[in-house]
Amino acid sequence: MSAETATLIPLSAVQPAMVEELLDRAFGEDRHARTAYRIRAGMEPLEALSFAALDPDELLVGTIQCWPVALVDPQGRPVPLVMVGPVAVLPERQGEGFGQCLMAAMLDAGSRMEEQGAAIAQVLIGDADYYGRWGFSATYTRGWRCPGPYEQERLLARGRALPAMPVEGMLAPWPGD
Repeated sequence: MSAETATLIPLSAVQPAMVEELLDRAFGEDRHARTAYRIRAGMEPLEALSFAALDPDELLVGTIQCWPVALVDPQGRPVPLVMVGPVAVLPERQGEGFGQCLMAAMLDAGSRMEEQGAAIAQVLIGDADYYGRWGFSATYTRGWRCPGPYEQERLLARGRALPAMPVEGMLAPWPGD
């Protein structure tokens, strides 16, 4: 069985408790202490960019969530970003392509949004060897900071809007309206 037989559905169609259980299994129950949780604190996932993968038996095997966050420049001005992650797959199903399938679905949805005029830059904390295949790199993030421990080389971004982004800033939850 592999991701080729997966069914992708909106994450909002899955019971939140099931998503939380999957995330606990994939990352551990202490995952809430991670820096990424501080960056997106108080935010709700972006429905159009967040998906779940079901295997043919309709078992939840993976999820991807995206969040509205900001890069706050040194003058305190927030610049919108989309934070990607977590990308989670059940430990016993990792290596079957579900994560790649979820990333492809999210990027496809993001591309459709860009075609409608939205310039979307995406950021994540992750492995450059894995996420580099989708254009994520540390090229534009060298002067960006996070509210908590992280490894600078794992702060990755992609998107056409990056060249216009501030060179320095702090990642934070989107301030809202």
